Amino acid sequence: MGEMLGNFKRTHMLGLVREEQVGEEITVMGWVAKKRNLGSLIFCDLRDREGILQVVFTEDASKEAYDKADTLRSEYVVAVRGIVRTRESVNDSMPTGRVELIGSELKILSEAETPPIMIKENLDASENIRLKYRYLDLRRPDMQKIFKLRSKAYMSVRAFMDQEGFLEVETPILTKSTPEGARDYLVPSRNYKGKFYALPQSPQLFKQLLMVSGFDKYFQIAKCFRDEDLRANRQPEFTQIDMEMSFIQIDDIIDLNERLVQKVFKDVLDVDVEIPFQRITYREAMDRYGSDKPDLRFGMEISDLTDITGGTGFKVFNDAIDAGGSVRALCLKGGASMGRKDIDRLGEFVKTYKAKGLAYVMLKDGEVKSPIAKFLSEETMSAIISRMDAVDGDLVLIVADKNEVVFQSLGALRLELAKKTGMLEGSERFRFAWVTEFPLLERDEEAGRYVALHHPFTSPMEEDLELLETEPGKARAKAYDMVLNGEELGGGSIRIHDTSLQAKIFGLLGFTEEEAWERFGFLLEAFKYGPPPHGGLAFGMDRLVMFLAGTDNIKDVIAFPKNQNAFDPMTEAPDRVEAVQLADLGIAVEKQQ
Repeated sequence: MGEMLGNFKRTHMLGLVREEQVGEEITVMGWVAKKRNLGSLIFCDLRDREGILQVVFTEDASKEAYDKADTLRSEYVVAVRGIVRTRESVNDSMPTGRVELIGSELKILSEAETPPIMIKENLDASENIRLKYRYLDLRRPDMQKIFKLRSKAYMSVRAFMDQEGFLEVETPILTKSTPEGARDYLVPSRNYKGKFYALPQSPQLFKQLLMVSGFDKYFQIAKCFRDEDLRANRQPEFTQIDMEMSFIQIDDIIDLNERLVQKVFKDVLDVDVEIPFQRITYREAMDRYGSDKPDLRFGMEISDLTDITGGTGFKVFNDAIDAGGSVRALCLKGGASMGRKDIDRLGEFVKTYKAKGLAYVMLKDGEVKSPIAKFLSEETMSAIISRMDAVDGDLVLIVADKNEVVFQSLGALRLELAKKTGMLEGSERFRFAWVTEFPLLERDEEAGRYVALHHPFTSPMEEDLELLETEPGKARAKAYDMVLNGEELGGGSIRIHDTSLQAKIFGLLGFTEEEAWERFGFLLEAFKYGPPPHGGLAFGMDRLVMFLAGTDNIKDVIAFPKNQNAFDPMTEAPDRVEAVQLADLGIAVEKQQ
């Protein structure tokens, strides 16, 4: 049975004890990380969230404490009182390595069984095991560093937003289901049987209502929920830094968020982020990098060869161009050293992005080697080489297909080659950019209508308003994404505040007036009473912390995440509930197995 604390009161965190405390009597508490019995001396490394301190027990200092210390095992929770002294053998690899505590009193507060996972940094264990015993996984020093860093980021954000005059306002978790791009998580109502609340995919509609309410500047560190198939670094529940402002323009939002990011990186990492960030339009991003979230830490841009390769007689190129697609390419400097098997693997790689294949032109030992050379004239081949700025030793990689496929495949290939060839080594640690002027709408050919690229409340650019009548697909949005190292960090837009324009957009999206009011009636009703011009942005807090912590796994920065199947191995959620609960909700189910 564990002992009670009694008159013990912690005076110092273990990892913060320094030479300034030498000679002082202190009381520390924590977990046993390691114990070594050398006969006349028992050494214990005690751990708390601030680090490790070596504690020494001797019979001379206290026979009772010495005998108790002999019973200690890994992960026992203890409290120790004693005198700090200078270590004889200094360990400069740890912050407390110049001092140790001579234990005179010891309380064993709780015992522990042998943990199923090791409590150590850089643990090599399966993800599901780590998640099943997440409370032990979170004891590890590298994990605790991440969550200290996350907390510091929260404090930095809140301090900045307060200084800028924002009000932190919470919005509902139980709300109405609205179409926002992913499936909602639904919560059945007991009082209104057969009806459901939805968990918010974002606070989008409520933050717009707060602008109608005259709050002017709102922010929230908000929980959001999306019932979608999980991909890399996606979770069913996530956190975002959400904000909305009235009477602003795009430049105001961009300036504010650049300064916010600058402050967070300085406060948390002591890294100076230079502003303003580079801005690049959506069209330029796709043409040059094949992605709307381009990684700008390296070059190797995509080049358009359509004008050169059209009408050459090469069926693969001609068919793609005739179908409205294009022929585009990358030049891998020094890539001619690749073997045929390596190039074939790249061909298989682009096929995963629906490309039909990968053509190549290799410049090696003064010769041009290419399986498509027999289909192209010397003039065409020379023009391709010139357009790509290719020289001896380079490899040109070409995809011909629909534009969507060309951009996806070459954009992904560009990143894959950068990783495989070490292009990112020595590059900028953090490369920020804004992507602007996104398309307002996308054509869904299967549904036979347009869909909103962002959401239905995004405002079109004024100069493109006339296109809504003639060519809606060409209209650009007042939308912007902040990109960091090839990942979307945050995004937002200026919203529509004019009811007639909102009605037009709903019409283009296929909503009848009745359907629009059924889905968004509470917002449309509010807009009858003087909505101000407004806009905002939301950051993925989890993704931001990933960059700050230097991890590439979003589960590392969420205290209790779900696995890749949206299942929690620790609590075994989702789980069945009692039949009486279902009956109370008016839900009929088949007999549970």
